[in-house]
Amino acid sequence: MVSTRQRSTVAVVGAGAAGALVAVQLCEAAARRRTPLDLVLIDPAAEAGRGTAYATEVPEHRLNVPVGGMSCYPDDPGHFRRWLCRHGESTVTAADFASRHRFGSYLADTLGRAIITAHGTVAVRRLRTTAGNCADTADGRLALTLADGGTVTADSVVLATGPAAGTAGWAPAELRGSDRFVTDPWAPGALDAVDPADDVLLVGTGLTAVDLALVLDRPGRTVHAVSRSGLLPRPHAVAPLPPVPPPPGLGALPLHRLRPALRRHLAAVLRDHGDWRPAFDGLRPGIAALWQGLTDEERAEFLARDATRWNVHRHRMAPATAEAVARARAARRLRIHAGRIAAAEPLEDGRLVVRLADGRELTVARVVDCTGPGLRMDGADDPLWGGLIADGLAVPGPLGIGVATDAGRLLDGQGRTERPLFTLGAPRRGELWETTAIPEIRVQAKEIAEAVLAPLTPARPAGRRRPTDQFGLPLSTHAAAATAFRTGLGRVVTVRAKAAEAFARSVELDPGFALGHAALALLGHESGADVDVSRALADAQRSAAERGDERERSFVDVVTRRVRAHDGGPASADDGDRALVDHLDRFPGDAFALGIAVPTIAFSGVGDLDGSLALRLVEHTAPAYDGHWFHTSLLAFVRQEQGRIDEAGALARVALAAEPASGHAVHALAHVHYESGAHRDGRDWLDGWIGGQGRGAVHRAHFSWHVALHELALDDTEAVRRRWFAQLAPRQVNGVRALVDSGSLLWRARMSRNWTGRVPVEGVLDAVARDLVERPATAFTALHSAVALTAAGDLPALRRLRTHAAGADPVQREVVVPLCRALEAVLEERWTTAVTGLRALLPSLRKVGGSAAQREVVEETLLYALMEAGHSDAARHLLEERLDRRASPLDRRRLADLPA
Repeated sequence: MVSTRQRSTVAVVGAGAAGALVAVQLCEAAARRRTPLDLVLIDPAAEAGRGTAYATEVPEHRLNVPVGGMSCYPDDPGHFRRWLCRHGESTVTAADFASRHRFGSYLADTLGRAIITAHGTVAVRRLRTTAGNCADTADGRLALTLADGGTVTADSVVLATGPAAGTAGWAPAELRGSDRFVTDPWAPGALDAVDPADDVLLVGTGLTAVDLALVLDRPGRTVHAVSRSGLLPRPHAVAPLPPVPPPPGLGALPLHRLRPALRRHLAAVLRDHGDWRPAFDGLRPGIAALWQGLTDEERAEFLARDATRWNVHRHRMAPATAEAVARARAARRLRIHAGRIAAAEPLEDGRLVVRLADGRELTVARVVDCTGPGLRMDGADDPLWGGLIADGLAVPGPLGIGVATDAGRLLDGQGRTERPLFTLGAPRRGELWETTAIPEIRVQAKEIAEAVLAPLTPARPAGRRRPTDQFGLPLSTHAAAATAFRTGLGRVVTVRAKAAEAFARSVELDPGFALGHAALALLGHESGADVDVSRALADAQRSAAERGDERERSFVDVVTRRVRAHDGGPASADDGDRALVDHLDRFPGDAFALGIAVPTIAFSGVGDLDGSLALRLVEHTAPAYDGHWFHTSLLAFVRQEQGRIDEAGALARVALAAEPASGHAVHALAHVHYESGAHRDGRDWLDGWIGGQGRGAVHRAHFSWHVALHELALDDTEAVRRRWFAQLAPRQVNGVRALVDSGSLLWRARMSRNWTGRVPVEGVLDAVARDLVERPATAFTALHSAVALTAAGDLPALRRLRTHAAGADPVQREVVVPLCRALEAVLEERWTTAVTGLRALLPSLRKVGGSAAQREVVEETLLYALMEAGHSDAARHLLEERLDRRASPLDRRRLADLPA
């Protein structure tokens, strides 16, 4: 029946963390698939996402999972960290522990953004009430009766109610009847009546007790905490190690053999790594399988014998929390007891004398139940679950813990899963054991969203005509989003600004458009566009899997490999380049892919494709373009790299006649002018283009750099300085472009004595992230980092760069390490050593990428070192070789200045 209605209704009962995560996945997946949906969130809380756990505003209440494990998205683990960075915590790392209130804000914000993204496809309602009953309807739907008297009829219901409330069954009757007994420490105002001088007893020594101890800790008060074991949660490591997976075959072992096998594994990890924590962390992905491999008798034995020690090692305190607890214990303000409460008696002043089973007595003003949630969903505190179990729509899980499900879908009294009734998180504890933390709940949320939406998503009609890009390739989107994408692609192939804005508009119009997301990720990664690359990449992967065709899925894979190769992922740079070449072999008409296949053309310096491969790619793809100006401009650039200067110039002019704004053709012609020695013509023509068609170019600074090279070759000192301050100084250029263009120009000007005195390179370095300078991802960037640091005279930083390069990719090890050594010799004026090192490097420079004009900075440094070393004959020979290649007033002047 669901498929016959245009819009389906999904009700999510509970809008805490679990409910918010389900709602995020439903909104985003429905928007990607263009599945109309009415989403109803039922929860009495004022703000979605917080629930009990994340409503606390106490800053000492920290997450007990590091930031890197708390993303809303299982396929985008850095999402929470990036959110914190955007919201004022720029130095946070994946290993830090954020406050719980901060995480609640993150959940609420992520849900709000998901609702905005899905606007027009998903209509969301918040009902601030509770659901008291759920029943079948005659048409196969589900009806929820609400506490405020209303009803909601839904096609699917997700019960995200969180854990069951504790029962305080451990408490003696006289304690349960006392107004000094706090049964719910998280209820608003629960601790308001505690006076500053009151001593307090916390029953339980788990994470809840730790949180309350931090709240109550103050001079003059003693906080007691008692549990049967007297064990506190262990702390997380300050510098955590990676998880160590367990040995294979554990899932087949009975408990009496599993227990010693796990102990051996823990001991081995402790012996090999000096820490037991990686062993526990490595077990986490397989906990559900281990638990499900046990019989009910073995599970009961585990709960009786092993659960406490498991919990104190598995659910750990943040390091800062552990330090605060240790300080309180050392000062005797926090005292931990092992024992069981036997009785409680009131005193005349209202305080309580609590007697433990071993006869010890504690006199306190308040007793707080910190034993945590209950395990059974029997409805004692929740009429919704009680009614479901009573009506046979749900049944208890193993050992009566939680409820029974099949992949989150509730089993009824007949063992069936016919109803679209789902749950996640704590209610599944009986079948999964570990199911209450965000890393598990977010995976369940994604699976439930998939199960809810799968029958609602219509199949794409076969043979339906799709819009295309300007090169004729079909796009898996609608006409409006395709128009925005074509605008972005047009700006990419002409190397013009605001391509990212156009692609962003395409995914705003169609959140499930894989190519739009992939284009954003690529521009953010390789061109420095203001894009959350990881988020865009995750969206591209999801959308490609759901709606992409073969070409789109292949392109998303290419982008994924390139991003991961340069961001420390498992892929290598070679892997990314091979994927790109394979993609173009299959889809030669993919202009976006071709534009990034030759990194020098894209101005990024990323990648290691050599000239022959670039030529093969351009020639192989030629039939797909039939002389199109974009392809002609790429061929022009490749030809000038081959040294076929006249042919390159002719091709560039043909492309510019068809598209005067073509940045690729302009770039090729700039190199043609430089390599042919036409410095005055090149300067005048390119300067005019920058002021006209080039106003919208992405990399105007790079074209300005080309003009400055002409002015440098013309030995025009004042023109070089004017150009630098007007178009290449840090206030005009930032990031990698400042490093590559602005920094290298200053060094070349100094080497040629066209800049006297100290060059202002410190401003350039300040305009670049320090990690980019001292820990660059590519050899091309590393070369220019070395040059800029040399210009700044920063010998320690240059040595740190060398250390980084020694542990980086093969090209950095082969080229950048010896370059740094040679430049260190320059700074220390060991000229003969510098000459030897620089001369040996020249044949291998092509491996770093970039153009010959960019790599020429090393030859300029060699020429300077030769003259400083007094090697006049060698300098004369090098200058004569250069003048044979192209005319240069600068080189003629330097040649004339050499001593006979």
